[in-house]
Amino acid sequence: MANIDAKTVNELRSRTGAGLMDCKKALVETNGDMDAAAEILRKKGVATRDKKAGRTASQGTVASYIHMGGKIGVLVEINCESDFVAKNELFQGFARDVAMHIAAAAPRFLKREEVPAEEIAKETEIVKAQCEGKPAQAIEKIVAGKLEKFYSEICLLDQPFVKDDKKTINDLITEQITKTGENIVISRFSRFQIGA
Repeated sequence: MANIDAKTVNELRSRTGAGLMDCKKALVETNGDMDAAAEILRKKGVATRDKKAGRTASQGTVASYIHMGGKIGVLVEINCESDFVAKNELFQGFARDVAMHIAAAAPRFLKREEVPAEEIAKETEIVKAQCEGKPAQAIEKIVAGKLEKFYSEICLLDQPFVKDDKKTINDLITEQITKTGENIVISRFSRFQIGA
């Protein structure tokens, strides 16, 4: 068994946002493999998120971001379960980051369920036309892959975070749920751009 020192535990904690004991357990379980431990904690965070999903998030904040000398502005409502977390600097920073991300990435929808069926059908049709002459099974896989890319461009929750493109906004929410122990939901957003 690997000897896990406090520095390694702290490094994993700053990387994942998980608690110290969870980080130590994950590192012991993976014999000190930082990447494997981070993956274990990520899966645990998703499980925690699923458990908390049914809980009411009636507190929260409305964050704003104004960019480019007032040419782009964003308002985003992010909810949590308690006033204590809503006022927490960590939560407020997360809300500001999401607002800044929306300004930069210009999502059109919050989640993929909001994308109109006609738009999905049109995108599917375009991809199928581009795949003419390929085997049917290949076309199915290509369409599925292109639709995933399409969602990651237009849906906030599926977009890669502008400050760290290895994480999606959904991953950031999961991290926040792990850090705060509360259900966190992005409820809605509005993005304004002069001349758009």
